[in-house]
Amino acid sequence: MRARIYQPARNVMQSGTGKTKVWYVEIVPEDGTKIDPLMGWPGQTDVHSQVKLRFDTKEAALDYARENGLDFVVIEPKKRKPNIRKNGYGDNFATNRRTVWTH
Repeated sequence: MRARIYQPARNVMQSGTGKTKVWYVEIVPEDGTKIDPLMGWPGQTDVHSQVKLRFDTKEAALDYARENGLDFVVIEPKKRKPNIRKNGYGDNFATNRRTVWTH
């Protein structure tokens, strides 16, 4: 079986990084989906592809894959550049501003 080990990206609708600190081991299906002839829905006979295991560290996920004989691929996360402003958002409402705040 082939597995994918990755750290999920953050939600695009939020600026926070919640639920992005864990690592996942996900089994990749060996054969593609098959179309059901009666309903036309895509389906699989491989139930392992429905399993997604969560680990606290990358090393724990790698150890699990090695212990269970999985052929795995590690997808490293792309770290975003921190957006650090000099005074931050609170400076918009400071009472000691030297200039008038406008849009």
